[in-house]
Formats: sequence, C-alpha cells, structure tokens
Amino acid sequence: MKRTQYAVIGLGRFGSSLARELTKLGHEVLGIDQDEEAVDEMSEVLTHVVVADSTDEEVLRSLGIRNFDCVIVAIGSDIQSSILTAILLKDIGVPLVVTKALSELHGKVLSKIGVDRVIFPERDMGIRVAHQLVSPNLLDFIELSRDYTIAELSVPKRMSGRTLKDLNLRVKYGCSVVAINKKEGVIIAPTANDLLEERDIMVIIGTNSQIESFENEVVK
Repeated sequence: MKRTQYAVIGLGRFGSSLARELTKLGHEVLGIDQDEEAVDEMSEVLTHVVVADSTDEEVLRSLGIRNFDCVIVAIGSDIQSSILTAILLKDIGVPLVVTKALSELHGKVLSKIGVDRVIFPERDMGIRVAHQLVSPNLLDFIELSRDYTIAELSVPKRMSGRTLKDLNLRVKYGCSVVAINKKEGVIIAPTANDLLEERDIMVIIGTNSQIESFENEVVK
C-alpha cells in the first residue's frame, strides 16, 4: 500500500479516532490543534503533532501543508474556523481537502467553497472514514472482530467481464465474495461462473490483511 501523507486538523473525538486509524494503517499523519492538551495526548501516537491556528495562512504554509496528499478538517464546534480553514487549504493548493460538517447547512457551505468531500460524523465514524480515504474502491466495511471484516468494494473497469472463477479469490487471497450488488438486484452466495461488470459492488469477507492484499493487487 502506498504510504500517504495526511494532516488532521482538530484532534477531538472524531479527528483523533481518524488520525489514529490512519497511523495504524501505516501512513504518515500530522495532527494539528490549538489545544495543547489534545496535541500532547496524540504526541506518542501520530508521526508529528503541532499546536497551531489553522485559520492563519502563514502558519499553514510554514507547516508545508501543500505537500500533504490529503488534509482532513475535523474542527469541533467552531463553524467559522472550519470554513476559513477549508478555504485556505483549497487556496494553498492541497490536492484533497476533506471536511467534517456540523450540520446540513454547514455541509452545503463546504461544498460550495470546493471541499472535495464533506463528512457528517453522525453517519461516518472516524475509523470507517480512515479506511475509505486510504482505499478509494472501499465503499463500506464492518469489523466482525479484531481480525475479520466484511467489505464492500466497487468493481473497476479492469475487472469487468471476469468471473469469480477467474479471480480465484479464495485460493489466491483467502477471502470470499458472499454477494454481488448489480443494477438489476443483489446476488446472494454467487457461483464461480457469475460475471462481474464495472460498477458492480462485491461484498467480501476475510481477514483485514486478506482484503487489503486483494485490493492492492487486483482492485487498484
């Protein structure tokens, strides 16, 4: 998996959860918050942490924020700071800006100013979002236990026209496709001869490492 550089601005419950999981997934993470206590708490967990005001353009530039692949704005209750930070990040040229919205109206404003993705914490847990950021083909996942996961993966163009027998997931990767969601409906317990088409959604069960291995080698 490509080692990506992330910055998480706002280390409250949502931001810290997301930042921890991104770090656990093997990526470099910079944590930014104005609260020194929140920063200290994450200092042993993240790659780098810093106490800073994200609404100050010069501060953001001094942190080299433009060089990060993705910046997540997870500011708590200050909508004004959230919006201003997002504007500055887009203006500076950050490739991917993901911002937490506190309300539907806040989300609409963020979309209007060009934020690449708006997250509503009530619907998107930090851990789930971390996995989706790292794996663009991963639509959703449910952890069954510490080791086992059910994941939804979209079928890319390169896999269109292939059968499950062609992929041979169980032998090659150890994971299994338990359902395929097609335009015309869902196929439960598909057979080896079921055909995959672009934009179908595969529901796969396996260990975290098996699913990650499959996605890295086949899906991306």
